[in-house]
Amino acid sequence: MDVQQMQFQKSLTLPLGSLAPVAGAFGIDSPLQFRERDWRLRPILSAVLPLYSGGQIPAAQAAAVAGVRQASAERDLESQSQVLQLVQAYFGQQLARQALEVRRNVRDGLRRHVENAEKLEREGFATKAQRLQATVARDQAEREYQRARNDLDTISASLANLLRSDRPVGTTTPLFVISTSPGPLETFRQAALSRHPQIRRLQALGEQASEGVKAQKARLKPQLYAFGQYDLHRDDALITDADWAFGIGLRYTFVSGSDRPRQIAATREQQVQAEAGLREARNQISTGVSKTYNDLESARQQYLLLDSSIELARESLRLQELSFREGQVTSLDVIDAQLQLGGAMVERAQAAYEYDVALARLLEISGGLDHYPDYFRRADKVLQQ
Repeated sequence: MDVQQMQFQKSLTLPLGSLAPVAGAFGIDSPLQFRERDWRLRPILSAVLPLYSGGQIPAAQAAAVAGVRQASAERDLESQSQVLQLVQAYFGQQLARQALEVRRNVRDGLRRHVENAEKLEREGFATKAQRLQATVARDQAEREYQRARNDLDTISASLANLLRSDRPVGTTTPLFVISTSPGPLETFRQAALSRHPQIRRLQALGEQASEGVKAQKARLKPQLYAFGQYDLHRDDALITDADWAFGIGLRYTFVSGSDRPRQIAATREQQVQAEAGLREARNQISTGVSKTYNDLESARQQYLLLDSSIELARESLRLQELSFREGQVTSLDVIDAQLQLGGAMVERAQAAYEYDVALARLLEISGGLDHYPDYFRRADKVLQQ
């Protein structure tokens, strides 16, 4: 639709030919001279239908579809990154709570040991040095406990900030481990190479670059189109204007100042860069899958192997405490046993945390982070508070 309010002037010369003598008898000169100057409103309805564009229209449509896929991949990439941060902070808080509980147990155990040492010292079955050793170990355990409390407060604040909460966020899902392998490495690798948002993003960029080459080449070809025009206000039409018109047109640009061959070369270079970036991303993601999978397996195996160490440390502590009361071992033996048990339990909690984070990373890189809750439901090793 084209609406124009315009001022115009039209001059027209009309020879009378054989009617000139007759017109002369009436005082009319030949040729007739007309001149009109006026304001006119010109509402014209026009329509153009491309019949052949050399491939520009299909290329533009395909590029638009690829652009939507690129935006979707970038959104998924950002979303998965945020979820991964949430997993790290969430289970980081659970790890801090586990460490705090272990430090509390160690501190309480060493407090009882100090009480036993003081009692045995009064009875003459322990030396002052042994009692002092127990006291120093207890004070060290108290410092470790206070440090663990501060660590928990810090990670709790980080989790609350991540969730935009003005108060600490309670975490109910415990640290967990699945004692069996998550599946073949190649399954995760193939899933990553086909579903990772970065792969999809670069594929979309490559498609856009490819369609850009087609569009630039299409500009070298002629364009065929159908057109139609209708005058919505014929009373103001000029004498040379049609009431309506339709037909077929051909457009071709012989000389262009935009250097079309160079533009084709530039878009082709963008395509080459996109393809090279896609190949590099595939290599990096394939390597990332292997590393994350191995990290997951290492954490799983470490957790399972620590079960026996914790059981042995508990039994050793029980025997050392009993032997100390009977005067058969020194205070250092009890302290070492207590610290060994605490260290093993913290190490196991750390292994569970590393497992949970590695699992999230493996699922994130393979495009399956939405299935993370399914893995938790399969867990057969859970660290309760």
